[in-house]
Amino acid sequence: GNRNHRSLDTTLEEFKEVIENAAGAGGNILIPAFAVGRTQDLIYWLGQLYHEGRLRGQKVYIDSPMAIRVSDVYERHHHLFNEDDPHFRRFVKDGWDKWLPGLTYTQSPEESMALNRVTDGAIIIAGSGMCTGGRIMHHLKHKLWSKKNHVVIVGYQAIGTLGRLLVDRAPMVKIFGDEIAVRAQIHTLGGFSAHAGQDQLIDWTSHFRSPRPRLFLVHGELDAMQALQQRFVREYRWDAYIPSMGEVIML
Repeated sequence: GNRNHRSLDTTLEEFKEVIENAAGAGGNILIPAFAVGRTQDLIYWLGQLYHEGRLRGQKVYIDSPMAIRVSDVYERHHHLFNEDDPHFRRFVKDGWDKWLPGLTYTQSPEESMALNRVTDGAIIIAGSGMCTGGRIMHHLKHKLWSKKNHVVIVGYQAIGTLGRLLVDRAPMVKIFGDEIAVRAQIHTLGGFSAHAGQDQLIDWTSHFRSPRPRLFLVHGELDAMQALQQRFVREYRWDAYIPSMGEVIML
C-alpha cells in the first residue's frame, strides 16, 4: 500500500511538472483518457495545479459526452468523496468548475470541432483512453503534426493501439486513412495505470484456501502473463494456465 502511494505521488508530481512546462511552452495539450474514473481524476489533479498557482490560465476542455455525464454523476454525489482533502470538498460541492475555473464541457460535435481552431492555451481531455476511437482521434489528426503541441499519455496502452504507437515514438501514424507525421511532444506517465500489478494479484490470490480453484491468466501481454505464471509456480506451487486464442475450457 505505502509503496503504491509513494509511486502515485511521484507520478502525480511528474504529471504536474509536464502540464506546467507544456502549458508554459505554448500550443495545446491533448490527454487521451477513459470517460469513467480517469477523466474525473484528471479534473481533480488539474484543479490541484490551479490552486498551487501552476496552471497558466489554460482552459480545460472535457470533450467526451460520456465523460461529461459521468462527471455530472460525481458532482451530484460529492458527499461520497474521501475526506482527506477538505479544500477540494469545499469547492466541488458547488461544481467541478468551482474547483477548476476554466473547465469547459464540449458536448456537441460542433463544439468539439471548434477546438481544432484553438491554436494554444487549451488542455483537451477526450476519449478513447488508448486512442482507438472517439474524439481524441480528430484532435490527434489536427495537432500531432505540430511541434508546439503535447500529448500526455496517462494510462496503459495495449499493443496494436494508436496510443501504443505514440508511446513507442512512431514517426508516422495513420488516422482515418491519412498518414500523419508525429511532431508533437509525447509524454508517457505509466504510473497512472489502473491495472492491478503482479504484487496486487499475488496478494489477492493468496487468500484462497484449499482446495484452491483452477487459475487462468487471460488478460495482459503474453510476456507479462508468463512472468506472473512463473511467480505463481515459484511462490505457491500453483499452476496458472494461459489459454490459447479460441481454446475451449471445460470446467
